[in-house]
Amino acid sequence: MKKKLSLFFKFFNFYIAAILMAACISEDERPDTPAGNFEALWQIIDEHYCFFAYKQHEYGLDWQEVYNKYKVRVNEKMTEVQLFEVLCDMLAELRDGHVNLSTSYDYGRYWTWQEAYPKNFSDSLSRIYMGTDYKIASGMKYRVLDDNIGYIRYESCQDPIGEGNLDDVLAYFALCRGIIIDIRNNGGGDLTNAEKLAARFVHEKTLVGYMQHKTGKGHDDFSDMEAQYLEPSSNIRWYKPVCVLTNRSVFSAANEFTSMMHALPNVKIVGDKTGGGSGMPMSSSLPNGWSVRYSACPMYDKDKQQTEFGIEPDYNVQLTDEDTMKGIDTIIEAARKLLVE
Repeated sequence: MKKKLSLFFKFFNFYIAAILMAACISEDERPDTPAGNFEALWQIIDEHYCFFAYKQHEYGLDWQEVYNKYKVRVNEKMTEVQLFEVLCDMLAELRDGHVNLSTSYDYGRYWTWQEAYPKNFSDSLSRIYMGTDYKIASGMKYRVLDDNIGYIRYESCQDPIGEGNLDDVLAYFALCRGIIIDIRNNGGGDLTNAEKLAARFVHEKTLVGYMQHKTGKGHDDFSDMEAQYLEPSSNIRWYKPVCVLTNRSVFSAANEFTSMMHALPNVKIVGDKTGGGSGMPMSSSLPNGWSVRYSACPMYDKDKQQTEFGIEPDYNVQLTDEDTMKGIDTIIEAARKLLVE
């Protein structure tokens, strides 16, 4: 029987192919000068970034106009710090949290995708709901709430999850009416962890999205969309209702986890729209040694819709000041109601 290939290995193979493709591309040699580094950065993004068409449609991004706008700010007398500021400002035009410029002294980033929105999460409320006697299984904190609802707090997809951890957690929740998976403020990390967790809630091979990769230097040079499937775990799986809690700080691999879970019939997404970050990133270097990271492979949901700017919840619930003052997490309570209906 043909061996099944997980989502991770598909992504991994695309990632390796993208790196090899980038390594084979002979970029024009640029001098290590302010102008040379500016030209190199603009060209790298121009040839390899994956969301130009989408962002032109969404907010009118024109990368050639961006070039014209920032080129006049570059001169040979500027300092390294001044150049870094100009280049970061130029990259911010992409409005992409996966686009970063790294130096030995700073890390350029675009964080407006979360900073311009309500947090919809409170550490103090989290401590109230978790108490002090919660259990810990690798990267997951979990407990049973007083209405017999299982609650998992998963703060980062960078935190590893073992199959044994998941077996123990789900066995512990066996008599619960449903499960809440709280991934608010989860900024992403290792996609294999997101896939491993989602596989416990799917019961047959399920279409969860699509992916493309760059095939050339043109803005529209992409492969055909390739369907991405989630395979059910061969270990303990959960058949009862599930609510996934999200906010604007859910990004990258956590955004993909939301997209996968959104494709499942027994799952509801509750809270705020996610932060997005659906492009698989890769990196290149400038003549001066600075590293630039950018989105290279676009990923879509099961309906072939972009999730780069986030995923809308099934139930949009905001954390209210009134509830917060009472020690109540509005979003958790909304999920609890849905699970007992």
